[in-house]
Amino acid sequence: MYKAPKHLTALRSSAVAYRMATQDMVRVKNRLKAVLRSRGILAESDVYLPRSRTKWLKQLPEGHRELAEWLGRELDALVPLREEAEERLLKEAKSHPITRKLATAPGMGPLRTAQLVAIVATPHRFRTSRQFWSYSGLSIVTRSSSDWTRDKRGQWVRAEVQQTRGLTRKRQPVLKAIFKGAATTVLTQLVEHPLHADYQRRLANGMKPNLAKLTLARRIAAIVLSMWKHEEVYDPARLKVVTDKL
Repeated sequence: MYKAPKHLTALRSSAVAYRMATQDMVRVKNRLKAVLRSRGILAESDVYLPRSRTKWLKQLPEGHRELAEWLGRELDALVPLREEAEERLLKEAKSHPITRKLATAPGMGPLRTAQLVAIVATPHRFRTSRQFWSYSGLSIVTRSSSDWTRDKRGQWVRAEVQQTRGLTRKRQPVLKAIFKGAATTVLTQLVEHPLHADYQRRLANGMKPNLAKLTLARRIAAIVLSMWKHEEVYDPARLKVVTDKL
């Protein structure tokens, strides 16, 4: 897929910097907590803050304490770098008007929208929402190498019951995290939103929570793709009509 090399270069590099800084910071946090857990200390989230980290490190033996202190200094250095990368990404996203329109979609926001535009570049790469779901890692795989079984005559026939094999592994992992994160935002913060009501309705009808959340993420992805193609802001009234028809 050809992408204009100069049109989104700055936004794409800013998104890469933000993603690397976030991954590095999360990795250091996990390592710091791992040192404490190795000595049976279950630290709380305030261990990441310099002013409250000392009380946790005092519980470590001297040898482990030196490693934890070093990881703490590394974390303190990464936090401002991540904030700088975030500010740069948001500043660069302002030069692309489509990001402001897509940010009105439920659960998206400016950061997720900026990363989305940097990765996808153009919505016309995808003719249908199903193609977009597959690219984002939200499509369900139902095929496998064991879909054949022997009948009473001993001949090989295709199994009648199709079982899901999970989500596709051929995906863009950042897009998958964006839409699953948007679904989580709708479920935890937008309790009055029609999509949240649709999620609860699916649970009441017997759908498993993980599949209901996947359905929500797919609906958000389809909404964003449609908004992007038509270059329009989010219209909750149109979503309400679709929800009533389901």
